[in-house]
Amino acid sequence: MSDLFESSGLAADAPRPLADRLRPLALDQVVGQDHLLGPDAPLGRMVARGVPHSIILWGPPGTGKTTIARLLAGAFQLHFEQLSAVFSGVADLKRTFEAARERRRVGQGTLLFVDEIHRFNRSQQDSFLPVVEDGTVVLVGATTENPSFELNGALLSRAQVLVLRRLDDAALEMLLERAEAHYQTRMPLTDDARATLRAMADGDGRYLLNLVEELAGVKTAAPLDVTGLVGVVQRRMPLYDKSREEHYNLISALHKSIRGSDPDAALYWLARMLAGGEQPLYIARRLVRAAVEDIGLADPEAVHQALAAKEVFDFLGSPEGEIALAQCVLYLASAPKSNAVYKAFGAARRAAQEHGSLMPPAHILNAPTKLMKNLGYGAGYQYDHDAEESFSGQNLFPDAMARQDFYVPKETGFEREIAKRLEYWSRLRAKR
Repeated sequence: MSDLFESSGLAADAPRPLADRLRPLALDQVVGQDHLLGPDAPLGRMVARGVPHSIILWGPPGTGKTTIARLLAGAFQLHFEQLSAVFSGVADLKRTFEAARERRRVGQGTLLFVDEIHRFNRSQQDSFLPVVEDGTVVLVGATTENPSFELNGALLSRAQVLVLRRLDDAALEMLLERAEAHYQTRMPLTDDARATLRAMADGDGRYLLNLVEELAGVKTAAPLDVTGLVGVVQRRMPLYDKSREEHYNLISALHKSIRGSDPDAALYWLARMLAGGEQPLYIARRLVRAAVEDIGLADPEAVHQALAAKEVFDFLGSPEGEIALAQCVLYLASAPKSNAVYKAFGAARRAAQEHGSLMPPAHILNAPTKLMKNLGYGAGYQYDHDAEESFSGQNLFPDAMARQDFYVPKETGFEREIAKRLEYWSRLRAKR
């Protein structure tokens, strides 16, 4: 089967990136995706049955989406047609579909690979439905974004979504060894630098091979250590798109690490977000939310710490102000946890919606006019400071609504003291 460069009309000896020269020639050569390609895995079973069907390949860059599509076309003896949603429009789709129909008339099927399929708008995605439905094309879409959010439900119902995993360390090492076999030499790296090289790839096989291609031309008397490696190749920013799913994945990881009282994990996710270019103000807002949602009155100081971190960052800027965010993350993660305030307010809001516009009891209404006094406003109100133990125990809920216990403090941190007070007032209320 021809490779990408040959199918583009380039000569066999034309300059080609290492990633293309090492592109697998069979499905069993694809690394890191055994959960899809193994004998009992979805694609393995599909190839064994000999019946292709449309799929959406969802995964990060450099995990083999294009390669798998090309190899599937070969396995099913289908014509391989490739489009990029970035560069293609309606006219390109019409030409492609018509060419597929012509091939079908002479008994040749078409596998249509659409890269970045999520970039097509809704109407463009709808145009795939009839040609997928009638078998004119076997669609293989590739996306780095969550298909649930980016693709039409009608299209998703006609294609199986398969999730590719970022390449783990073992898979990256296999690619590195293949590259060394190609160059017939071991990369000039210490063991630590070799591990760092794999870490730099961030699960992206294509990027790893690009780094290896840079290293292949390096002349050095001794193997490069980590510092030497960093000096030779440029470290890319971690995979992070502030407007897409990864943004929400990382902020969720930070928040839940704080909630889970794991300061080290929380600090790691903070560092990941800052390294990816996240706006510190957004992080600070989320820290304030964590302080009131997951700590609350178990440590009333938590929200002050979160607000102070925002103020310090505003005053110092980056990078010094980031230390304040780190200090806040550590404080919140190590603080006692309680969502009692969060749950109490939720319960109170539900009760407010359920009971409608009930008036407060007359005895706690102000009576600034004679008419209001005549109507009984304020009548019988007991001033708590004049009552025994500064607690009157009067009913303060609407007359038509039974008293409810929304706030149930937990036995953690300062809420333990609050629980004692509430129990004390409850006993006094029962007596009076």
